[in-house]
Amino acid sequence: MLQISYRQLYRLALFLLLAPLCARAQFTDPTPAELSMTSLPQAPGAPAVYLFYEQMSDGDNFMTSVYVRLKVLTEKGKDYGNVELPYYWADSYMSVDSISGRTIHADGTIVPLKEKAYAKMVEKNVDGKVMEKIFSMPSVEVGSILEYRFKVHFGYTPAWRIQSQLYILKAHYNWRPHSGSTNAIEWVSRLPNGAELNHGEVPGAGLTASRKFFDLTVADIPPAPNEEYMPPLDSFTYRVLFYYHSATSKEEFWRTQGRVWSKDLDQYIGPHDGVKAATRQLVSPSDTEEAKLRKIYASVMGMENTDFTREHTTAEDRAAGLKKIKTTDDVLARKSGDRNELARLFVAMARAAGLKAYVMRVVNRDHNLFSASYVDFRQLDDDIAIVDIDGKERYFDPGQRLCDFGHLAWKHTRAGGIRQTEKDTQLAQTPGESYKSSNVKRIGDLQMDEHGEVTGKLDLSFTGDPALHWRQVALRGDDTSLNKALRESLEAMIPQGLEVRVTGVDGIAEYDNPLAVHYEVSGMAGSSTGRRLLMPADLFRAQARPTFSAKQRTLPVYFHYTSITQDAIRITFPSTMKIESLPAKEDILYKKIATYNVSADQTPTTYTVRRNMALGDILFQPADYPELLSFYNKLETKDQEPVVLVHADAGAGAKPGR
Repeated sequence: MLQISYRQLYRLALFLLLAPLCARAQFTDPTPAELSMTSLPQAPGAPAVYLFYEQMSDGDNFMTSVYVRLKVLTEKGKDYGNVELPYYWADSYMSVDSISGRTIHADGTIVPLKEKAYAKMVEKNVDGKVMEKIFSMPSVEVGSILEYRFKVHFGYTPAWRIQSQLYILKAHYNWRPHSGSTNAIEWVSRLPNGAELNHGEVPGAGLTASRKFFDLTVADIPPAPNEEYMPPLDSFTYRVLFYYHSATSKEEFWRTQGRVWSKDLDQYIGPHDGVKAATRQLVSPSDTEEAKLRKIYASVMGMENTDFTREHTTAEDRAAGLKKIKTTDDVLARKSGDRNELARLFVAMARAAGLKAYVMRVVNRDHNLFSASYVDFRQLDDDIAIVDIDGKERYFDPGQRLCDFGHLAWKHTRAGGIRQTEKDTQLAQTPGESYKSSNVKRIGDLQMDEHGEVTGKLDLSFTGDPALHWRQVALRGDDTSLNKALRESLEAMIPQGLEVRVTGVDGIAEYDNPLAVHYEVSGMAGSSTGRRLLMPADLFRAQARPTFSAKQRTLPVYFHYTSITQDAIRITFPSTMKIESLPAKEDILYKKIATYNVSADQTPTTYTVRRNMALGDILFQPADYPELLSFYNKLETKDQEPVVLVHADAGAGAKPGR
């Protein structure tokens, strides 16, 4: 049976708000005020504004109709004329049609939409295909009103996500559930002040059954907050999420549905004969439990992960004699699968090796946070593995290509979900990772002339999530695109006058080893003021921008992962120059959660600057923000202290720490 994940529903519902259309038979005539509008006082500088948005869902016809009227206010706002409608297809399970629209210029000229939308496949996975219907509104200008509509055919309960990137002057939502449904309907919501969800039942007449309804009208909805390092957007914006249920409590729902999920999963996983035979050949009875699991992990990591490659077509599978995937034996036979298929195969092989192994389905916290109160399995996204090794449970992420053994990708750490246990299931949260797991080391050894031009080598090494990021960038491209991305990443850090060349990349496919990137740089790194030469103390922070720009904050600060960054820069300079000042040693601490220290030392012709920054937590409440902001302001001010050198004939002596 096709299952659409919460992430997929989220993407669809978010699109329905960000790029919508309508259920009305007629378009709306613009008012003179709408035609002449050039800005919105409630949202200064906004690229566009929703004049009206409507989403109408009809359960009997399995259809949602959406209508939008959007005013383009700036050149950037013209981008909203390029419309991409996502939908999820598997055996015609969902479709998008009835697309129509028009552009109205500021002078009232109407240009109808004539272009036909075309379909594009964005992603294919075990559940089906992620498709898009794409079209462009005609003759879009600054001042235009874009008005268009479409219908989405599918059978899900609606998700009303009320906030978007743009200000909404007025919006209307309506849902009429299937008239034959006997299940109770519940919802979780977060609404603006004064907004009220109206719901009730319209009595039937004659042979017509009674019909439930849900209706919501809102006005003057500000854009979703846009702050640095926010929690996932969907976890705090205005929304109403509906769901059917027959359970008497949320605890009963997760207990009952968890058992159904686990039973179906075990039938899929096995282990079946093919996995058992392959595992016997792979591991030895004399191997320790960890040695067995490392062999299994390496075997699964060596298979094709179709999340990072082109998905094979049904015709290609048929030509290769491959059957439709029904069990982990089929995944093994293909030696390929998507992230969840490979995670389940890893669990199957671990079980076949005699280990206690379980699946946990978690929310992907790069876009959402798990809520047990929202009793809908579709909010969960990805499978990870839990294996008992020598009496201790450890967590693995075999579906994340090239993730370290015994670690989780950051989006699966501290993530809620449901897991299998030895005899049942339970709600759980994955553990976080130590800040030491994600380590970036940046080392420079450069020679400088009396003008401030430098030549030399910079070496960067990565472990944990920073390494996983670059390894997965490499999977999605080739050597040329990887080198370009690595070069541009360094260019964004160091002084702009330096030319950068990537000379080597080590360990790009070795998930158990650090990833090392080697560079050669040359060019002007410092700036002259008379006889003095000012050099950035830490070249890797030369172009750093403030981490936080606002003095106050409404949302928690939410970093992706804990980490430590260690820099060491040594500069060899001519004997005709002397150091006038170096940054003084300093240690800055934030509640024993984050630490920063910098130090510098010198010889007659060299100086070395060392900088360390460690972050030990990912979530900070708004009440913590003033102190957190102060911490970052202090360290970023310290980072801007230069090294000052003078020519020897200037007669200046060194004054470390001035």
